[in-house]
Amino acid sequence: MTNAPFLQALSVTKTYPGERMAGVKGVSVDIKHQRVTAIIGESGSGKSTLLKMLYGLLSPEEGRVEFKGERVWGPEEKLIPGHDAMKMVTQDTDGLNLYAKVWDNVAVLMPNTDIKDKHDRTTQVLKQLNILHLADRQAFYLSGGEKQRVAIARALATRPEVLLLDEPFNQVDTSFREGLQQDIRQVVHDTGLTVIMVSHDPAEVLSMADELIVLKDGQIIESGSPKQLYQHPQNLYTAKLLTNCNVLSREDAAQFGLNAKADHVVIYPEWANPTGSWTRKDFTIKQLLFKGSYEDLLVQKGHITLRLLNDEPGKYQVGDKVHVKIHKFLEF
Repeated sequence: MTNAPFLQALSVTKTYPGERMAGVKGVSVDIKHQRVTAIIGESGSGKSTLLKMLYGLLSPEEGRVEFKGERVWGPEEKLIPGHDAMKMVTQDTDGLNLYAKVWDNVAVLMPNTDIKDKHDRTTQVLKQLNILHLADRQAFYLSGGEKQRVAIARALATRPEVLLLDEPFNQVDTSFREGLQQDIRQVVHDTGLTVIMVSHDPAEVLSMADELIVLKDGQIIESGSPKQLYQHPQNLYTAKLLTNCNVLSREDAAQFGLNAKADHVVIYPEWANPTGSWTRKDFTIKQLLFKGSYEDLLVQKGHITLRLLNDEPGKYQVGDKVHVKIHKFLEF
């Protein structure tokens, strides 16, 4: 079985009754070893269903999931659901013992057959997640982000080959989220861990994942690297998932001199910028959204509103008249 794919779903289907189709239908994926794969899509697109089938928490109605060439058993066949070589972490940290110390929350998952190894392994995992300084603190007194780090440390303590993350950063403050993502990336680099994550946040998947799988209505519509899908999406759906883009009709795009053949034109905020043209200032700045080192400008011309990126905060004021120069656009 050495040449078998690492982890794959083969034409799996799992649907739920209702007015709108939920779940996944006929989906095949090939998860690469020692990489971070992100499954993205709108709410109800089937992301979590697919993740749970890969782990063995759900059994497909059709198709099969294989890990290293062997079928992943579902909950009907396994007393404790979930593949033994995998661990899943969700945004829910209820699995922590709130009245135990962080050290004990992690160490309890390892056997007492080798006390030194247990101590060393606990220390290593806490260091990897940058929470060794919290070792003697009760979990009850931790912040949401700190609890999430402990939950991931607990999952890593048993040396899984695959770590599955289901919206893991929802409870983590924005200021700490990037650090946690970098720590997980470092663990992947240091240990060869394979990570599969579900997320709705473009910033998370673009900076963290090696590969993206895009789900829509329970089916995969495209996949590829974050850079590839961001710069050259094959679907309007994907472009809207990955950025807060401007979507214009072909007729509206023509007002900017864009000769589009498709029905929709997509302009990313960084692909257009306001200019102080003396001859034509046909847009009015309606709103300034301060982002720190840059601003989002909402500019309007008639019924058309565009979101632009301005890297010179303070240069414009609400009510200013500007011209908009478009450098690049996509057609769908």
